[in-house]
Amino acid sequence: MADTIAETVDLLYTIDQEKLTLDQQIALGSALAALAQAERLEQINERLRGIHQVLNSWALRVATAEGR
Repeated sequence: MADTIAETVDLLYTIDQEKLTLDQQIALGSALAALAQAERLEQINERLRGIHQVLNSWALRVATAEGR
């Protein structure tokens, strides 16, 4: 997903804003804000995956130590 976000941001930055109407400029700003939010959510998701892996590792160690 991150590649898609980066590619979309690159594409949006190639738009000549001076040729856009006011409504188009507002829409572009909204699109950039939505993409920034999506990128942040992806970063949070990656951190949560890492935390999940650590917790699974700990649970496996506890289960192994208890002879399960």
